[in-house]
Amino acid sequence: MGPIGFKELVVILIVVLLIFGAKKLKTIGSDLGSAVRGFKKSMNDGDAEESVKQLKADAEFQDSAKSSAEKSEHKA
Repeated sequence: MGPIGFKELVVILIVVLLIFGAKKLKTIGSDLGSAVRGFKKSMNDGDAEESVKQLKADAEFQDSAKSSAEKSEHKA
């Protein structure tokens, strides 16, 4: 059993159209589209939050490295 071909896809779409009807398919499509958009937005927001956390951690590390370097200079 191989991948779905064009003919099989057309038959599936016709059966779905007959079962749900054109208006219901339009509603299902828009709901599915908004769900996908929401999912992508939440994934991008999560990536942005992680980037901000990483930048803050890097800045804190650099500040601590500078302060330890300054302390070692004062001791010498």
